[in-house]
Amino acid sequence: MSSWNEVADRVYQRRYDPLDVSVCVVAGSDGLLLVDTRCNPREAGELAADVAELSSAPIRWVANTHAHYDHSFGNQVFPDTSIFGHHLIARHFAEFEGPRLESWLAAPESQPHYDWRDVRLTPPTVPVTDVLSLDLGDRLVRFHPLPPGHTDTDLIVEIPDAATWLLGDVVEESGPPMYGSGSFPLGWPGVLDNIAELIAPGDVLVPGHGRPVDRAFLLEQAAVLHIVADGIRSSFDQSEPIESASERVASMSRLPLEIVESAVLRGYTQLAASAGASE
Repeated sequence: MSSWNEVADRVYQRRYDPLDVSVCVVAGSDGLLLVDTRCNPREAGELAADVAELSSAPIRWVANTHAHYDHSFGNQVFPDTSIFGHHLIARHFAEFEGPRLESWLAAPESQPHYDWRDVRLTPPTVPVTDVLSLDLGDRLVRFHPLPPGHTDTDLIVEIPDAATWLLGDVVEESGPPMYGSGSFPLGWPGVLDNIAELIAPGDVLVPGHGRPVDRAFLLEQAAVLHIVADGIRSSFDQSEPIESASERVASMSRLPLEIVESAVLRGYTQLAASAGASE
């Protein structure tokens, strides 16, 4: 476990195990904005104590960068805050995280390093449908809900006066991009292209896992995601089996095969659904 790192003016990042997940705090004169809440109530309780060591100001607002468990399953620990998040998080909980939580609770021995017993899925109290500004007292932050990419619940946090962006898992630094539950591998690279248009070369970008990066890093990751997306489309058009398509796209993108397999399966499923809808 790391300590708090001030990555920009009154913007703090702390990286937590397991998963090297980033949690950020943005300080304003009226209180603190906490971005992401870790994996369960116990971890979120540790987080709250760590924030108290950082500042005596209260946590008044919480934001979720997306619906995945390592970023949102601690929400219940902050009942007196306004929780901002993409408007589709509640639906994603019902379709993906809820069933996954039930399976984990049924077999706790499969993941002994996690504690799921007391998790209550707590969706945002302020669903964000369009760009939304929040006044922290002496500074504004902006929440940008994104089109489907890493998930269909991605939301990035812009701190304009600090030239800083909290990106969640649409960008990964300490590991490869993850095509997890509810991913959209065909749309994800275009999402990064659009984000790049908003970002200046000197801006600070904080990924959902890993150290802060810059616009050049984002563009490099977008290029890899384009290779994956183009490879999936090409393989689907040629009716290539998923196994051989995954091996080919993994070789082209230099991403781990098990990650690319998930991307190809999701991509094939979405392309098939699109083809069926157009018939």
